[in-house]
Amino acid sequence: MKFTALQIAALLGGTIEGDPNVEVWNVAKIEEGAPGMLSFLANPKYTPYIYETASSVVIVNNSFVAEKSISATLIRVEDAYASFGKLLAYYDQVSQDKKGISSLAFVCPSAQHGENLYLGEFAFVGENVVIGNNVKIYPQVYIGDGTVIGDNTVLYPGVRLYRNTVVGKRCIIHAGAVIGADGFGFAPQEDGHYEKIPQVGNVLIEDDVEIGANTTIDRSTMGSTRIHKGVKLDNLVHLAHNVEVGENSALAAQVGVSGSTHLGKNCIVGGQSGFVGHLHIADGSKFGGQCGVMGSIKEENQEFMGTPIQPLRQYLKSNARFRHIDEMARKLEALEKELAELKSKL
Repeated sequence: MKFTALQIAALLGGTIEGDPNVEVWNVAKIEEGAPGMLSFLANPKYTPYIYETASSVVIVNNSFVAEKSISATLIRVEDAYASFGKLLAYYDQVSQDKKGISSLAFVCPSAQHGENLYLGEFAFVGENVVIGNNVKIYPQVYIGDGTVIGDNTVLYPGVRLYRNTVVGKRCIIHAGAVIGADGFGFAPQEDGHYEKIPQVGNVLIEDDVEIGANTTIDRSTMGSTRIHKGVKLDNLVHLAHNVEVGENSALAAQVGVSGSTHLGKNCIVGGQSGFVGHLHIADGSKFGGQCGVMGSIKEENQEFMGTPIQPLRQYLKSNARFRHIDEMARKLEALEKELAELKSKL
């Protein structure tokens, strides 16, 4: 897909210096530019590259003053970084504007869908499914019976939605995510074996949620496992049955949250952190990578590190002392030896 400098400037509300008809069809870092590429300059550290880049078009700030000749066509805007982001979003929208139902997809007769549906090859839509408008369902997606999917949601290849899952509007679920598998519920018996506890609830995902590749969210034992609006989950996150994640919280890769734990609003969780079950985590809590959370947190907007977690400042002090533990051990050994010698003389 090609765009001219004139089209790009019109989209961004920018002004052109150079050839308005030059075409670009891809993007590149300014230091790695090539003909047909679009780049941007926002960080002054990269200014030297604008005089040597081979990119055909470069987006710059209005305040940029050239000290040498530039071969690329410039598009001047108020904020080059924000404008480049806007352009990427537009390109992503246009390039993924897929519509139509593949003849190789299967849709149960009782399923309903809105306008402008894209349904890729080998996708399966179960009984009594309800799909909103402008939904994109890529190849090999499985949508179980009774599932509801809101407007403008995107399901990438290989997503699995078990029965009765509810997905809100403008959600993005990346490849390989499994939503609504059974929670890990087993009752130990006297003879040592485990009796499976049926998981009869569902997963409820509100609007504007993004779920990373190969993330798994278990259905609840009863009621719903709930992901509130605006939540962002990275790849390889696992949320167990009856977990609740509050609005606008963000969980990085490989976070694991055990059953019935409730995270508040605006929480941030670093990668590989783990939570035991049945906790209540206050709004605005922040956890560094590899935190081990073993108790509830009642005070809002606190920062934590470590396993088990400590308040961030306390952790940093302890960690600084820990780096000197060998030296402290040697000093203690010397003092004990000196004390033993003094005792022997008395």
